[in-house]
Amino acid sequence: MVSPSDLNPLGSFNMDIFTGTGLTHLIVVFIVGLLIFVLGGFIVWWYFDKKRFWIHIPLYKNIGNVPTRVRTYKAKLFPIGKAGDYLWFVKGVKKYLPPATLQSAPNEYMHWEREDGEWINFVMGDLDEDQKRAGVKYIHQDMRSQRIATANLLEQRLMQKGFWEKWGVVIGYVIFFLVITVAVVINLYMMGRVIQEMKPLVEAINTGLNKIIQNEQGGNSIIPAMALIFFRKFKGGFLKNFSRIKDGLYN
Repeated sequence: MVSPSDLNPLGSFNMDIFTGTGLTHLIVVFIVGLLIFVLGGFIVWWYFDKKRFWIHIPLYKNIGNVPTRVRTYKAKLFPIGKAGDYLWFVKGVKKYLPPATLQSAPNEYMHWEREDGEWINFVMGDLDEDQKRAGVKYIHQDMRSQRIATANLLEQRLMQKGFWEKWGVVIGYVIFFLVITVAVVINLYMMGRVIQEMKPLVEAINTGLNKIIQNEQGGNSIIPAMALIFFRKFKGGFLKNFSRIKDGLYN
C-alpha cells in the first residue's frame, strides 16, 4: 500500500544532519532553491526595470570633428511636485533632463551633447531639401556615364559569368532555328514523296480519259454496261456532263 512518505520527493534523502550524507543533501537542496529564487527575482526585476525605463536617448557629440553616436541611454519619468510635472531621469549618468518633444522613433529622442556638457534634443534634417536649396542636381550625365562604366568594369573583372550565363540565350536561339529548319525540310521532302507517289495515278487517270474521249469520238464505246447505269445519275446525260468536265480540264 502506498504511504504518504512514498509521495515525498525528498523521502529518499537522509535528513539526519548529524551524518555526512544528510548534511550534503541539505546543502544541495538549499543551493538549488537559492539559485531558483535568485533567477526568478532577477527576471522579475528585469521586467519591471524595462517597463520603468522605457525612454531611449541616443546621445551624439563631436569626436574628431565627426558627429558620432556615443551611446544609447535609458530614462524614466521622475515626478516633481504635486501638479503633474515631471523630469526625465537618465539611467547610468544620473542626469535629469527636461522632457523632450522631438521624437526620431517610437520612444526614442535623440540628444546632442554640446561642448559645455548640456544635452539638447534634436532631429535630423531633410537632406533632400537641403541639397535642393544648395542647387545640387541629382542626375548628371557625366556622373551617370561614370557609374555605368564602373559597373561594367566591375562586372567584367569581379563578376565573371559562366558559360551558360554568357552564351545560353544564343545557343537556345540556334537550337530553335535548327529545329524549325529541319522540320521545314522534312515537310517539303514528304510533300515531294506524296507528289511522286501520285504521279502514276494522275497519268493513269489521264490515259483513261484520253481513251474515253477517243472512243466517244470514233463511235466505239468501251464503257461497260454497268458503267452506264452509274453515269445515268448525272442530269442531262453522260455526254453532256462529260463535255463540261472535258471543257473544264482543257480550258
